[in-house]
Amino acid sequence: SDNLEVYSKFDFVPGDKIIYFDDFSQDFIGDFPSKWNTNGTGEVVQFNSVEGKWFQLKAGYGITYLPLVDGPLPEEYTIEFDFLVQSIDKKTSSTAMLNVTLDDNNGFSDGLAYAFVGLPLGQYGAFNIRVSNRNQGPNQINSSLQTDIRQAVLNKPHVSIAVNKKRFRLWINEKKYVDIPQFIYAPDALKYLKFNLKGLQDGKDKIFITNLKIAEGGVDLRRKLMAEGRISTNGILFDSGSANIKPQSYGIIRQISQVLLEDDSFKLNIIGHTDADGEDNANLKLSKDRAVAVKNALVTIYNISEDRLQTDGKGESDPVGDNSTTDGKAQNRRVEFVKM
Repeated sequence: SDNLEVYSKFDFVPGDKIIYFDDFSQDFIGDFPSKWNTNGTGEVVQFNSVEGKWFQLKAGYGITYLPLVDGPLPEEYTIEFDFLVQSIDKKTSSTAMLNVTLDDNNGFSDGLAYAFVGLPLGQYGAFNIRVSNRNQGPNQINSSLQTDIRQAVLNKPHVSIAVNKKRFRLWINEKKYVDIPQFIYAPDALKYLKFNLKGLQDGKDKIFITNLKIAEGGVDLRRKLMAEGRISTNGILFDSGSANIKPQSYGIIRQISQVLLEDDSFKLNIIGHTDADGEDNANLKLSKDRAVAVKNALVTIYNISEDRLQTDGKGESDPVGDNSTTDGKAQNRRVEFVKM
């Protein structure tokens, strides 16, 4: 019940047009990932006890990791990724951080203008989240946000970021930690995403990321659904091969519930879609089960009457992206909401 209460208030909504997605599924173990660049090193790895492939980032002086996004970022977009740590403990340095930077260039050095957030990794104290920006001169913002994310760091957290022109928000799992209205002071300049690590002990402290997704945003799904009677979203995520909804998906489901609560006559058909991995019949069943899971969330968490919701699934039969690419597969794993 505590989790349901948390989900009901979660307000992150991912962008609806995928710009970049990488889960490293098309890379070989031990190789540097094909959709990234660096002035250091790193490799794709796999674990016995953790699902999927992960990219190990390595700390060092001036080491930067660049996802090879096709073109500069728009003014409104979202960033999501999962990260995993190993051997991070009370002996890990208080300066250990994962930095996520928006920069004015796609090179390895800091630009004249940037904005970054530093997520603390150490465990022996409750270290602060650091936020800083610069615009061709002294820092405009250079702050430390008092918080405690130690437990989240150790439990494969999901990071969600929303950039809406100058506004910057960041969630870890379902909790919002950063909301700065004028952080991106130059939306037309800060167009490139970078990652780097600080303060990790070589050979001991390790960090890995996966499921990096960048999507153009800014569309209010509620207004679009009410105006057009139909929306499609790839932001409702499920465990692999399962109908279990990932917690970070509830921001979208919350917006759908708000439309239904606004208009008592509004009824919806919820339609699930999958990518082409696996057998056709299994994917058809999975798509139907996922649609039912979304319906159940609306009923259970947001008290929507069950008779206002209908479900269906089309499996892999109606793709909108190329199933031979990771970006295309991510586009195809989606849920549609259609007014009845």
